[in-house]
Amino acid sequence: MTDLFKNHGIQTQGILSLSPRETLKLLNEGAFLIDLRDVDYTDYKAFDAANVLNMPKDQFDSLTEKLHPQSHYVLADSSGLKSRLYAEKLQKKGFHHVASMSGGFVEWERDGLPVTVDVNERLTGACACQLKPREKGKSEKEM
Repeated sequence: MTDLFKNHGIQTQGILSLSPRETLKLLNEGAFLIDLRDVDYTDYKAFDAANVLNMPKDQFDSLTEKLHPQSHYVLADSSGLKSRLYAEKLQKKGFHHVASMSGGFVEWERDGLPVTVDVNERLTGACACQLKPREKGKSEKEM
C-alpha cells in the first residue's frame, strides 16, 4: 500500500501534523478525515469533502472498531487542540497511518476550504465557549 502521508506535514513526537490544505489534497487521494466534533457542531457546519467520518469524541473508542488499521486517517476537531491526543489513541490501537490536522475546523474554514452549512442548525451563545444548540421552535427575535 502506498503511503499517502509521505512527504507531507511535520512529524512532531511521533504524530504527523497536516495543514487543512494538505488534508484536503490527501482526502482526494483516498485518506479519511475523522471529524471528532460533537453532532451539534457537525449538523450546523461540516467539512464538505470526500471521505469524512463523523466520530464524536464520546463515541470514538467504540467506533474505531469499524476502521481498517491500514487506511490513512487524519483526525480533526474544532480548533486542533484534541485531535493529536486521538491520533495517539489510534496509534496505540495499531493504526499505522495516522495524522492530526492543525487548526481544526476553524482553520479549515478560515482557509476557504469547502464547508456545508445548515442554518436551521445554527448555534447560539455570546462567545465561542458558550455555543449551544439553537432552541428549536424559537424565532430569532425570541433569542
